[in-house]
Amino acid sequence: MAKYQFGFIGTGNMGGALATAVCRRIAPEQVILSNRTPAKAEDLAGRLGCAITVDNRTVAKNSTFLFLGVKPQMMAALLEQIGPVLKKRTDRFVLVSMAAGLTCEQVARMAGGDYPVIRIMPNTPVSVGRGVILYTHSQPVAREELEQLCAALADAGTLDELPESLMDAGSALSGCGPAFVYQFLEALADGGVECGLPRDKAVLYAARTLEGAAALVLESGSHPAALKDAVCSPGGSTIAGVHALESHGARGAVMDAVCAAFRRTRQLGS
Repeated sequence: MAKYQFGFIGTGNMGGALATAVCRRIAPEQVILSNRTPAKAEDLAGRLGCAITVDNRTVAKNSTFLFLGVKPQMMAALLEQIGPVLKKRTDRFVLVSMAAGLTCEQVARMAGGDYPVIRIMPNTPVSVGRGVILYTHSQPVAREELEQLCAALADAGTLDELPESLMDAGSALSGCGPAFVYQFLEALADGGVECGLPRDKAVLYAARTLEGAAALVLESGSHPAALKDAVCSPGGSTIAGVHALESHGARGAVMDAVCAAFRRTRQLGS
């Protein structure tokens, strides 16, 4: 019988954010952490009230949901390390992978058994409870286990299930997308600065504008193109700016960015 409901191997930015979200929903005493840099896990455990260990095998032995918070290229080494521990377990457990490009089947194979695997792809805004977490799973995962995981992560943001065949595409958009948005936000602010705004105000206006525009898309249910048209008065300032974006291939550049991220994600799993 597992001592802890959730275990996290890796408490970097993403693992730490997810552990924080979980601890808002369940008792921190039900969570155990480990990290390659022990000080990071110690700091997070101190803030959350979790258990901590410097040994990944201890987490692997004692967690019902085992989060594997390592990069794709480090997954094989981690699973080779904890594989013997997993093989000795006689109780039920679920591996939770957040490694881009690696399928559920690949993770189970690396771990050395036909273990249930839930594959998630969170993005960085989970750290403020406004993220997107895409998820899929292998056949051995029970619906109750999926529901339990989603309930524990509910404070991280929006969770959405995808067929595994679409996970890499979803990852390229929502997982990589924040970086593209930050570039656009910075460019908006830079434009405001060039026009005379103080830097702090330009960044604030740009961030709030993106936040509000996104909220309007979600709450109105309108197509983004229709909302864009509603702002573009004939002969006005906005349509002049839209023309400038179109002249520089802004939409094509963004589409290319998502497609490039998608191709790279596919390479990571091959």
